[in-house]
Amino acid sequence: MKLFTKLTLFITLSKMAIAILFVLLLPFLVEDIAFRYNDNYLKEQKKKVLSVIWKNGIDAYLQGEENYGSYTMLKEEYISMEPAGNSNLPDTIATLQRVVEGDTLTYRVLSHIFTYQHNRYMLEVGKKTATISQYNRPLQKVALYVLFGLIVLTTLADLIFTRLLLRPLGVIISTRLVNRKFPFKDHVPAIKTSTTDFRYLDDSLIELMSKINEAFEKEREFTSNASHELMTPITILQNKMENLIAEDSPDEELQRKIIGMMKTLNRLKKIVHSLLLISRIENDQFPKTDNVSPHLLLTEVMEELEHRLEDKQLQFNMNVSREMVLHHLNHDLIFQLVYNLLNNAIKYNIPQGQITVSDQLLPGEMYQLIISDTGIGISEQEISTIFNRFKKVARTELEGYGLGLSIASTIARYHGISITVSSVVNRGSTFTVSFPLV
Repeated sequence: MKLFTKLTLFITLSKMAIAILFVLLLPFLVEDIAFRYNDNYLKEQKKKVLSVIWKNGIDAYLQGEENYGSYTMLKEEYISMEPAGNSNLPDTIATLQRVVEGDTLTYRVLSHIFTYQHNRYMLEVGKKTATISQYNRPLQKVALYVLFGLIVLTTLADLIFTRLLLRPLGVIISTRLVNRKFPFKDHVPAIKTSTTDFRYLDDSLIELMSKINEAFEKEREFTSNASHELMTPITILQNKMENLIAEDSPDEELQRKIIGMMKTLNRLKKIVHSLLLISRIENDQFPKTDNVSPHLLLTEVMEELEHRLEDKQLQFNMNVSREMVLHHLNHDLIFQLVYNLLNNAIKYNIPQGQITVSDQLLPGEMYQLIISDTGIGISEQEISTIFNRFKKVARTELEGYGLGLSIASTIARYHGISITVSSVVNRGSTFTVSFPLV
């Protein structure tokens, strides 16, 4: 899962968790706010009553009576005043029940004791709790609308900021890692970013690719130089041995040994030629300007391998489109690639076995050439190493020198072609060569 996707999920889930928690706590929060607001309202009412008393006298309420009580029409609020005697209680605000005209109602009541002209009075200011809570539900709805609006806005802002923040990382991945062909010849400028971690990552990747390029160039130069240098002594030795045989005929035993040494030199010469070919391919010394018909190419390859088919009495079947033409390839290299694969299919096949070559055009701009045989197969452990240079497994003395498939792999990489292998031991192998058509 991509980092941006993980961050998006985290942001979304965290916002949802906050929203759910807020929804669960909202009724209690609104009720608490409503009661706090009502308590402040009762205190203001108390101040107003006391202000009237200090200004107009207590008779403005009592009017000669000992007690005073006043209720609104719907009994939502009331004010009462009565002698307090010797009571000396602090101001209190509590939820209490009061009997009003025979009805028992629940009020939020502020109680206050004050002294006026040496007389102590108990002042109560109350408001019905039902009235206090009547606006709770509308307030909750408004709060929820505001909450969801804020969540949507903040989520969008977080996603936009996250995308902007991670953009340099995406550029690093796309320019440094994705679809980069080795060796890294193209120079990509450093990423512009204010994030220190991304800048450090980019610089480290640039340095790492430079070191890889340097090591690869040294190895390629060594392979090329060593191959060229080896050709000279090999040729000299080969000429001397040919001269020995051409001069006074040596005895049969010596002649047999010289012929054996010449065979060894020929194998060594083939190895050197293969190394030179790989080096030339890796040095981009082959143009990719040819149009190649797979059907004609296979026909040419099998003309050279026909005698080997007859030697092992193998049956060859080809079902390849005659109209298909592949562009931007090097004919000689593709010939060598197919030749090596078919040569192996013959070499490791069983007597009187079969080789089948077919093709298919896949949706998504891909053409595949499929080469199957009924040979001895490749074990699962060996499949991962068969394309490695000089890597060989002990099967038979005809195993080869580990360069045939390495050359095929090098040619494939040079053209952007992929080769996949599936095999079952003692039942055969299938090599699939996929040509991109773009």
